[in-house]
Amino acid sequence: MCGIVGAVAQRDVVEILVEGLRRLEYRGYDSAGIAVINSDHQLQRIRRLGKVKELEDAVELQAVPGGTGVAHTRWATHGEPSERNAHPHSSAERLAIVHNGIIENHESLRENLMDEGYEFASETDSEVIAHLVHKELRGAESLLDAVQATVKQLEGAYGTVIIDKDDSDRIVVARSGSPLVIGLGIGENFVASDQLALLPVTRRFIFLEEGDVAEITRKSINIYDVQGDKVAREIQESNVSYDAGDKGKYRHYMLKEIYEQSVAVTNTLEGRLSENSVMDETFGNGAAELFKQVKHVQIVACGTSYHSGMVARYWLEELAGVSCNVEIASEFRYRTSFVQPDSLLVSISQSGETADTLAALRLAKEMGYLGSLTICNVAGSSLVRESDLAFMTRAGAEIGVASTKAFTTQLVGLTMLVMAIGKYNGLSDEDQLDLTQALKSLPTKLEESLLLADQIEDLAEEFAERHHALFLGRGNQYPIAMEGALKLKEISYIHAEAYAAGELKHGPLALIDADMPIIVVAPNNDLLEKLKSNVEEVRARGGILYVFADAAAHFESDDTMRVINVPHVHELIAPIVYTIPLQLLSYYVAIIKGTDVDQPRNLAKSVTVE
Repeated sequence: MCGIVGAVAQRDVVEILVEGLRRLEYRGYDSAGIAVINSDHQLQRIRRLGKVKELEDAVELQAVPGGTGVAHTRWATHGEPSERNAHPHSSAERLAIVHNGIIENHESLRENLMDEGYEFASETDSEVIAHLVHKELRGAESLLDAVQATVKQLEGAYGTVIIDKDDSDRIVVARSGSPLVIGLGIGENFVASDQLALLPVTRRFIFLEEGDVAEITRKSINIYDVQGDKVAREIQESNVSYDAGDKGKYRHYMLKEIYEQSVAVTNTLEGRLSENSVMDETFGNGAAELFKQVKHVQIVACGTSYHSGMVARYWLEELAGVSCNVEIASEFRYRTSFVQPDSLLVSISQSGETADTLAALRLAKEMGYLGSLTICNVAGSSLVRESDLAFMTRAGAEIGVASTKAFTTQLVGLTMLVMAIGKYNGLSDEDQLDLTQALKSLPTKLEESLLLADQIEDLAEEFAERHHALFLGRGNQYPIAMEGALKLKEISYIHAEAYAAGELKHGPLALIDADMPIIVVAPNNDLLEKLKSNVEEVRARGGILYVFADAAAHFESDDTMRVINVPHVHELIAPIVYTIPLQLLSYYVAIIKGTDVDQPRNLAKSVTVE
């Protein structure tokens, strides 16, 4: 979602700020802006609707020198996408602020500020922060004091950075519910919403905790907790590689990331499997003792991560012998739920900053779970820091908004979790060996599935004029059908829905006609004959079928059915392998439709607000 970059240095920082925004473009946004304090202690602010390139062009036309500044990419929540709603926001031409999150009590704050004579230039909730800080500065000894007084009045989520032209050698930042990281330099320091933005200038980071307020100058960093006490936070050396700047031979990041999945899965598996089982250290210190007690797993996640959790439910109950519930994090938060005895809370998130998932974890800590585990791709993220255990997927930077390699590596991590819990609940040594060998074969099977790309690209031509599609699957392939439908609607804007194939006769058959493409995932498993019956129901009603099937399933192409044979795989890893053709299908359909594959409309990569 929104991106923040800030800097305080002796050198001009505008290029650092703009480059930081460029590295955060993948998160999704609709406008961008920058504010810098120049050598004459004047605040220069430039904002543009559209891409960071629009802002960059404006900055080149208008010199913006200065060593202290902030920059922002906005994803609209309050107020339409427009230049006047773009960040940074200002108060009295003195302060500039950028803000990620949502201020829930902004309306009452706005009314009070207007009564005191403040005029609002935007429709945003964020502008109240600027005016509140300005108001508090009247009676405060420092910008830090003013910000600390301001955040006590805010309800909701915020990651905010403030600069003051009358105190130009420092920036003050505050974090509650929206991530901020401080980057440490030599004679200069930085702040951002994501460490990726700062990798060109530093590898040393401090991740702010919930409620922290920090005062940052060129030579010092002072951090205060929610009680106002000065605290020390650990400095972490990052080994994150930023490989997103070059698509290489690929037209889009999404296609590059689809083709990276074999390598990503190899990285996920590396050092975590012995000859016949998952190594105990895979999930962190104390994991084995915790897993011995687990009799129930509660999974919370959103979007694609929710689909990976749904697949894991089948595995956990069938293979590990423990019951499992999977819930959308935003629903979990707002209903009264019952904690099963001996329950493990598992959160799943690519970014580790998904607002609803993070809030669900915090709620769960008060509910009596045995412990918490997160499956995540970003070290140092809030979910990783606040969970008892963490499994890092090692997928690498994923830039395309529509998740691909993050999903498949989550499924690999969940497979290993099933094995780790299962060995304390009756999963035999023979089964563990079988599952271990299946996982080790997975990178090769993914490479084989990518060889279907030409066939799928040809098939995609038949979707060019379609407006709707149905995806069908049974058992643990039903969530894969859901993920396929999500990908198609995300990047091609074709309305798509997924159904458990056995549900067809309970309503969806009414939709079947020659204009409704039906996509079926059909591995050779125990439910194959049931699935074939469902396919015949569609054919009898004039539906056109596109079947991704194991060759041994014996589906044959004809006038009403197009069959693409997927490599035969172990049943455990079949959901992971069958994901690849559906990703490719959505990609090639989007190319034909001419949509923005990497940054589809209205969507953001990391959803850090409710």
